[in-house]
Amino acid sequence: MDKVPPKTKKFKGASKEDLEKIDKNELIERIIQLEAHNLQLKNIISKNLSGEHEDAKNDKNNKRSFDFSKCHYRKVLIRILYFGWDYQGLAVQEDSNQTIEHHLFHALTKSCLIQSREMSQYHRCGRTDKGVSAFGQVISITLRSKFSPEEHKTQTLDSEMQYCKILNRLLPKDIRAVAWMPIPDDRPEFSARFDCEKRHYKYYFPRSNLNLQSMRQAANYLVGSHDFRHLCKMDVGNGVTEFRRNVLGADILAVEEENDDPTTMYCLVIQGNAFLWHQIRCIMAVLLLVGQGLESPDIVKELLDVDTHPRKPQYSMALDIPLNLFHCSYPLELSQPWHYDVDELRNTISQLQAEWTVQNVKSTMIKDTLKQLESAYCKCARETGSVESVMAYADCLTQGVKSKVYTPLLKRETCSSLEEMIEFYKKKRKLN
Repeated sequence: MDKVPPKTKKFKGASKEDLEKIDKNELIERIIQLEAHNLQLKNIISKNLSGEHEDAKNDKNNKRSFDFSKCHYRKVLIRILYFGWDYQGLAVQEDSNQTIEHHLFHALTKSCLIQSREMSQYHRCGRTDKGVSAFGQVISITLRSKFSPEEHKTQTLDSEMQYCKILNRLLPKDIRAVAWMPIPDDRPEFSARFDCEKRHYKYYFPRSNLNLQSMRQAANYLVGSHDFRHLCKMDVGNGVTEFRRNVLGADILAVEEENDDPTTMYCLVIQGNAFLWHQIRCIMAVLLLVGQGLESPDIVKELLDVDTHPRKPQYSMALDIPLNLFHCSYPLELSQPWHYDVDELRNTISQLQAEWTVQNVKSTMIKDTLKQLESAYCKCARETGSVESVMAYADCLTQGVKSKVYTPLLKRETCSSLEEMIEFYKKKRKLN
């Protein structure tokens, strides 16, 4: 009968001393296992790299076989919907493929609607950051067309290429092309970014125990042309030294039927022709402090008075997830409507209804559990004589560590003034 070899012990991160104590046969067995595992990993990596190389080669061959010089083109606006919760923002990044534009241009080039980004005359309306969504993002871009410029006036939009359907076949389900609009051939310079008349954002939050009336009063002070350097993240290093912006409207509105339930959803609705970096999240952070009774509504007026307060007090921004670019307005909309593909719109609605069902079921389950726990907590509180209630629905919307003792904004440490920051970047030769 053959001798049964002893079972090999597993050592995780063994030291030199541990290895010296191991029996020679066990060491040999361990080396054999490691070499086999190493070979397996090499095969997996080689297979993946081979697959990626083959895909890239196929893409390259497809591009070579497609003669763009024989194509007709037309410049269009495309309305894009995306949920940005799992993405690193809209703009392409060198160190991440998990951006909206990465997936968008993959779909555009894969479908041969464009030859390259550089040749597509691409502009985006708003550059949304990590975690931020958009229900009404708009891009302008020149795409391949079935018709020559002369035929654009005679052919119906229904007979043009089905741009939304083509893109949605290649895009992730949480990024959708919703509608498109032709840009007149006599307006080749038209840009989704520079010709946008109004950008409309929404920031969602639960009622909790917030003082909504105080928040509305504070939001009203935002309307008009102001220097918002204390209500944004100053991007002086990238050449932004002008912080005056015009807010056309700001209000706190109920998303559903208004009532006193702490789980009722509300939103900050804010409109302007342009916004600064993190401006809305900074505004919302201050409005939440007002709603919690930690600041008076007049704090907004104080922060807008940059002569009296030349330095921004240090405070944390509001969370990114509830923010979305809800709508972008263009003068073209007055003369022609957005073009929808009915079948593609039906598919998008069906997908969103399914997603809503899953997310709302989860939300309802959490809410049902909360009712039971809150009931038990109230009973325990009465028995122990405690009067402190739990109302933390809105607490998670402000980032950063919260101190036990609140320090008013105007008594906090401040950031460098705009003039100091400009001088700093001048010395670094980043500004003229």
